[in-house]
Amino acid sequence: MSYQLVIAEKPSVARSIAGVIGADKKQDGYMEGNGYLVSWCIGHLVSLADAGTYDERFKKWRYDDLPILPQQWQYIIPDDKKKQFDTLRSLMERPDVTGLVCATDAGREGELIFRFVYQMAGCKKPFQRLWISSMEDAAIKDGFAHLKPGTDYDNLYQSALCRAQADWLVGINATRLFSILYHKTLTVGRVQTPTLKMLVDREAKISSFQKEKYHIVQIAAGGMEAASERMGNADDAKALKAACETAQAVCVSVTREKKTEQPPRLYDLTTLQREANRLFGFTAKQTLDYAQQLYEKKLLTYPRTDSQYLTDDMLPTAESLVSGLWPLLSFAAGLDLSPQFGRVLNSKKVSDHHAIVPTMEFVQKGFDGLTEGEKKLLSLVCCKLLCAVAAPHVYEAVTATFTCAGNTFTAKGKTILTPGWKELDRRFKASFKTDADDTAPELARELPEITEGQTFDKVTAAVTEHFTAPPKSYTEDTLLSAMERAGADDLPEDAERQGLGTPATRASILEKLVQMGFVERRGKQLLPTKDGHNLACVLPEVLTSPQLTAQWETELTAIAKGQADPEGFMAGIAEMTRGLIANYSQISEDAQKLFQTERVVIGKCPRCGESVYEGKKNYYCGNRSCQFVMWKNDRFFEERGKAFTPKIAAALLKDGKAKVKGLRSMKTGKTYDGTVLLADTGGKYVNYRVEQRGKNEKQQA
Repeated sequence: MSYQLVIAEKPSVARSIAGVIGADKKQDGYMEGNGYLVSWCIGHLVSLADAGTYDERFKKWRYDDLPILPQQWQYIIPDDKKKQFDTLRSLMERPDVTGLVCATDAGREGELIFRFVYQMAGCKKPFQRLWISSMEDAAIKDGFAHLKPGTDYDNLYQSALCRAQADWLVGINATRLFSILYHKTLTVGRVQTPTLKMLVDREAKISSFQKEKYHIVQIAAGGMEAASERMGNADDAKALKAACETAQAVCVSVTREKKTEQPPRLYDLTTLQREANRLFGFTAKQTLDYAQQLYEKKLLTYPRTDSQYLTDDMLPTAESLVSGLWPLLSFAAGLDLSPQFGRVLNSKKVSDHHAIVPTMEFVQKGFDGLTEGEKKLLSLVCCKLLCAVAAPHVYEAVTATFTCAGNTFTAKGKTILTPGWKELDRRFKASFKTDADDTAPELARELPEITEGQTFDKVTAAVTEHFTAPPKSYTEDTLLSAMERAGADDLPEDAERQGLGTPATRASILEKLVQMGFVERRGKQLLPTKDGHNLACVLPEVLTSPQLTAQWETELTAIAKGQADPEGFMAGIAEMTRGLIANYSQISEDAQKLFQTERVVIGKCPRCGESVYEGKKNYYCGNRSCQFVMWKNDRFFEERGKAFTPKIAAALLKDGKAKVKGLRSMKTGKTYDGTVLLADTGGKYVNYRVEQRGKNEKQQA
């Protein structure tokens, strides 16, 4: 009997696939049955080797060894993943295995995970590709009925390989170069560094912003309220106010305009991450994690998509979903929805995966057993699907212009004609008590009936004071949007993928910047730290330019479509790396101190009066010619069972003595509270004594 070996990306997915195709017999590291062996990777089983693997000397970071440009790329299997790799290799080598099915996630990284294992195992057997957008049983069955030749995805693999190798070259060389120059580990990355630069540039705009005061004169009469243009001068505003109070207001024009707001598009990953951040405060990573969990539970379709449409043949699915969701969503109860599906169907705008929607399995199961975060995210996706097929929001915008005391005043109003999708959206937000700060005040309230030429007497007037506002700090919502649009101005309008990173990678980029200490979260805001600010400012434009990195991302997309040359792309990256090393051989002494941690002053030196600082192992005098130093591991404190803390050191320097609780007696082993005296004789070592009340015990260290 011959077998097909199916390789999934992780064990949970392998179990789902095995259940559908009848591989129900559990073995060590795989499942078997019905002519299939089903096994799995654990994420990346095989990775690009680090620099030290190429040459022993690369284990140390030295400028003279740069740039490191591997001629022949090498790969490693991490120790904790060797067992599973050996399982896969032995399955591939079985004579009764005649072919393979690549069933890793249907995207760029999933392709790389499978190909690395396939190549590292030296496998030459033919393989096919399972390409699905949902983990539902029906989708898996259908996927196996329509397996594609593995070679159809060679370009996707080339794109993934170029991405991995480019990130290695830029990451390893630039990180080593700038860490050596600035004497601190400074992680530099092809996508993360331009992202950091965007944050730094935004904060620079905010800090250099000069706010300006302006005034607005408000008039009211007979139920109408109107406002003047901005006025810079307070005295002019006061004079206008006074003049209006004795004048008549005349309506000089009323314009009515019917406006339509079309329903929103369905979610791709980035818009889902943005809205979940804005409404629920989820980080991009939390949203991706919840979405991935829901995908693996078969309740949500594949999350790492950049499309906001469904394919044309999904009309029956969309119809079933919408009618099935109605009873599950309390906020939709009682609303009359005559769904229009045409807006959400467009095969031409779906590349690898369609938009994110709930599955029919969810319609049958509902929300039972889900965590709070999963429920919120799934409800958000359900709401978006209903909004996307609902009626447009139609309203009449009314603008009335008045003259009063020789000045012009404007009133704006709005009358809703058809609430449409906005009513669903409003109910959803109300039911979840979202902390949306995006609900911009409605255009205006309804205006009373006003006609052209109408006059108003007894006008009341008031002056309000306002200030121009600086740009806002980035939140994950606005930063994801900016990452998506980065470089867009320099690319053709029809460029399919613009921006920094991909929908699948942006969340991990933001997390990495926070972990490395270059960015901090403050509430919803993302702010660069001092080190982040310095790093973005010292790096050359070739590393910080969002346009350049966006251009690379566009090239990677072109490689995936077979429209660009992988070797040309990599040659460009290698050339850039060489140029970087050549241009940055040295920096000024002042610049080298940029990333030094600020030294903490503990007190004044008893010998020379200079500041004493806390070091890792000691408290030392800042005057190099002065020898004063107090060691943290001094035997005096160790023998008495006490840590030599900065608080004790500060007291000794200030008063020559420090009260210390819980000193251990060297005679009895019991603890007592005493006073430690600084007994500095000016020699190489500093001495201490204990002065204990009640006993005449004075001990020399």
